Amino acid sequence: MAVRRALISVYDKAGLDEFAAGLVELGVELVASGGTAAYISEQGLAVTPVDELTDVPELLGGRVKTLHPRIHAAILARRDSAEDMATLSNEGIEPFDLVCVNLYPFAQVAARKDVREEEAVEMIDIGGPAMLRAAAKNFVHVAPVCLIERYGPILEELRLDGELSADTHRELAAEAFGHTAAYEASIASWFADRETFPPRLILSLEKERNLVYGENPHQRAAYYSEAAARRHLLSRAEQLSGKELSFNNLGDLDAARAILREFELPACAIVKHANPCGVGVGSELDEAYGKAYESDPVSAYGGVIAVNRRVDPGLAQRLSEQFVEVLIAPEYTADAVAILQQKEGTRILEDRERRRVPLGERDYRRVLGGFLVQDSDSEVDDRDTMEVVAGQAPDEGGWGDLIFAWRVCKHVLSNAIVIAKGLQTIGIGAGQMSRVDAVRIALEKARERGHSLEGAALASDAFFPFPDGPELALEAGVRTIVQPGGSKRDEDVIAAVEKAGATMVFTKRRHFRH
Repeated sequence: MAVRRALISVYDKAGLDEFAAGLVELGVELVASGGTAAYISEQGLAVTPVDELTDVPELLGGRVKTLHPRIHAAILARRDSAEDMATLSNEGIEPFDLVCVNLYPFAQVAARKDVREEEAVEMIDIGGPAMLRAAAKNFVHVAPVCLIERYGPILEELRLDGELSADTHRELAAEAFGHTAAYEASIASWFADRETFPPRLILSLEKERNLVYGENPHQRAAYYSEAAARRHLLSRAEQLSGKELSFNNLGDLDAARAILREFELPACAIVKHANPCGVGVGSELDEAYGKAYESDPVSAYGGVIAVNRRVDPGLAQRLSEQFVEVLIAPEYTADAVAILQQKEGTRILEDRERRRVPLGERDYRRVLGGFLVQDSDSEVDDRDTMEVVAGQAPDEGGWGDLIFAWRVCKHVLSNAIVIAKGLQTIGIGAGQMSRVDAVRIALEKARERGHSLEGAALASDAFFPFPDGPELALEAGVRTIVQPGGSKRDEDVIAAVEKAGATMVFTKRRHFRH
């Protein structure tokens, strides 16, 4: 359909100068709302302000500008309806062929930490969504434009063909309805934010990028972020080198970053298949990386590595000597980047996020026809909430290993067992149906890698239902056990630990991760 008359009302003026000029060159008459009309006029282009069509000035401080029958009739009139066109003629209304609208940035303003409620409310657009939805409803005759990146292709199509195709009209309508739906969802989420689990939960997701494939090559995939979120997994991460990030890369990257959030000291986490295979904390990053890698060098092959300090050339050289799928750090020296880039397959990310991730986010899990929704398990446990139930209280070093193992255990798939020594994981048993099997695997991992179990600490993400798991660990040399407690047989487990002359601590909180 040809475009002879366009209505423009945009908050974000990016690209508008070229788009408006291109329309004028094509002979399109421009009509615009107050601020947009002023901007177009400043570009030296002819434009008719909306209030000249309505004979009504902007009201209520700009809250009412385009909510007028002469505007919406011009958008909604069906060109193939003699009755509609006769109505326009009788009222002296010229129809619009294109409606270009982008909306007030509600989500961005509402997400600010210091935003006042009245500021957020003023960013709720009324006229914009109304015009956009009207144009999308009448998409057969009107082109609704809401994305700045559409400006160039629309001009190109008009220059080549003299009109916009029916397929383009339909695509633009789909974008417009998706845009307004996401906008309303972000507003609804903001109003419902005071209730953790409101009666209606609306998710608005924006596509950040297509992914080469999903968990397996035959599955299509993309990465979406929550529209109302202040930040997301890649919002402050810049890729410096390497191949495209994959579906599995992003899952493991999220797991690795979550582990690092548990620690303030220099730390390194290596993740494979959503589980940590090595975590280390040290006085320097080199030491932390060495501990994480030596935890399980075989499993570390092809892992995702996250560190919380700057990578220097020395560490970069060590990292370049192994196969790394993804490396993320808050900073790199220029020489370190040059060394790492020699491995073309390694995806090198710089994480520029310096704020703590806020507590209180929800976790979502897709199930047939719906979602399971819960609070995220994001709180950090410390010794003040724990109780020594067997043996003597650990010394400072013992407490350090115990809390380290407990924090890592929270990020291991259940049933989960983590054995640590010297702020280093030395054995991890993950995702087992039997807790005693998880203990066996963790012990075997430690033995296979040549780690000494004598004096080690063991963490279990949930209670031991029987003494068999702790007994295996105690026989191997483990001296400290931390677990939630709460089993009917707690007394039997406590007795087994006391008999071995070891220590056990109850956290009174479990960390299942299914």
